[in-house]
Amino acid sequence: MLDLTEVTNYVENHIGDFHQKRIDSLATLKLKNVLKRKNPYLFKAKNVLTANDIVKGIVNAHVSSNEETIFGDWLEGLAIFINSKVYGGWKSGIEGIDLEFDLNGARYIVAIKSGPNWANSTSLKKLKEYYKSAGKALRTGNSGINVISVNGCCYGKDNKPDKGDYYKYCGQQFWEFISGEENLYKEIIEPLGYKAKERNDEFRKSYSKMINKFTKEFVIEFCDDEGAIDWNKILELNSKK
Repeated sequence: MLDLTEVTNYVENHIGDFHQKRIDSLATLKLKNVLKRKNPYLFKAKNVLTANDIVKGIVNAHVSSNEETIFGDWLEGLAIFINSKVYGGWKSGIEGIDLEFDLNGARYIVAIKSGPNWANSTSLKKLKEYYKSAGKALRTGNSGINVISVNGCCYGKDNKPDKGDYYKYCGQQFWEFISGEENLYKEIIEPLGYKAKERNDEFRKSYSKMINKFTKEFVIEFCDDEGAIDWNKILELNSKK
C-alpha cells in the first residue's frame, strides 16, 4: 500500500528541480534563435507594432512549450517513484520505454506522456515500434514472459483504453494503474504547490530581465531609426538562405 507521506516528501524534495529548470531554460535563450522559429507573417497579420509585444509573444510561446516538456519529465519521475514503492517498478533502460514493473505474472512496459493528445500518426507508429522491440528484447531472455504495453498519460482521459496492441491509461486511470490507489490523482495535487509562490517569484524576476534584454536587443537589430519595426530584416532572418 502506498504511503502518501512518502509521496509528499518526494514532491517537496524534488519540485524545486522543476522550478530551477524553468529558470535555467530562460538563461540559455537567444533572441535570434527563438525569432527564427516564429512565423513573421502572423505577427504582421495581427498588426503587432511594438518590440515588446513581439518579444513577449515569442518568449511566452517558448516558456509554455518548454514548461510542458520539463514538467512532463518531472511527473515521469514521480510516477516511477510511486510505482517503485508499490510494485517495485524501475526506470526502464529500453529505448522508448520509461517504466517497467511486474504484476500478476505480467511484465508491464510503460511509455509515460504528459497528456492524451501528444501523438500524431508518425509518433504513434514510432511508439508501437518501441513496444514491439521492447517485447522482443524481453522475450529473448524469457520466451514465456507476458509483456503488456501501456501508454500512460499524467492528465486527461481516454474512454477506450484498449487500443488492441497496447493500453492507454490517462489521468485518474493512469495514477491508479501505477499505484493501486483510486484517488491518487487528487492526493498529489496539494504537495505540488510546495513553495510555489517563492519559486514563481524567482522565475518572474528572471523572466522580466529576459523580456527587457530581448526588447532592447530587438530595437537595436530590427527597428529603424524612427522606432518602427523593419519587417524586411525579420523576414531575412527567418527566411533567407
